[in-house]
Amino acid sequence: MTRRALLFDLDGTLLPLDLETFLHGCFSGMARRVGRWLAPDELVNLIWAAVKDTVENDDSHRTNDEVFREAFMARAGAGKDEVWAEMEAFYEEEFAQLRHLTRPTDLAQEICRTALEQGYELVVATNPIFPEKAIHERLRWAGLEAIPFRLVTTMENSHYCKPRVHYYREILTKIGRCPEECTMIGNDVVEDGAAAEAGIAVGLVTDCLVGSVPVDRPPAWTGTLMDVLEWVKHREI
Repeated sequence: MTRRALLFDLDGTLLPLDLETFLHGCFSGMARRVGRWLAPDELVNLIWAAVKDTVENDDSHRTNDEVFREAFMARAGAGKDEVWAEMEAFYEEEFAQLRHLTRPTDLAQEICRTALEQGYELVVATNPIFPEKAIHERLRWAGLEAIPFRLVTTMENSHYCKPRVHYYREILTKIGRCPEECTMIGNDVVEDGAAAEAGIAVGLVTDCLVGSVPVDRPPAWTGTLMDVLEWVKHREI
């Protein structure tokens, strides 16, 4: 069946970065704002615990945003409302300053524009554990804010996270495509490779590869962003 839709991961794929360094920058910025109530390590532990609950959520009626907020607030203790307000203010006022922790490439825009010219629908299938504002800010860093994506997954519009197969099935439902019409393009062997469980072909971008490519369950292809551009030009994905 002809491929009709390309699902792109963002961090480490369309927007090259070292995720550990980037997250450290995020957490440090938040910690400076909430120091009256939480020590930096307490904040980080709270965030990761809430992320864990969000990833493990099976309730299709609750968005990731709702699950994360409930999980975070249940653990935050005294000052939780102030802490939450400061975290939201961080995204509004400081998040944009983290651009220097990424390595934007013109290839991202060229790949997306070429794919559109070739008739593909495009989806930003980034792990929806960030709010919409933060994801769209990163798309702006990548030079992709004007690309007419069919869907961008965010905390607010998603009910599951990577590497859950439900995350990919929800995307298929939203864009009205069957798995055979789609290809997932990402850099994380586990999180992006999970698309194969939904019947979606997986391509791994090696520029910022996370994990080791499994020998027993290899992806449909591996290659650099430059390779992806050439394959898109010739509709070889």
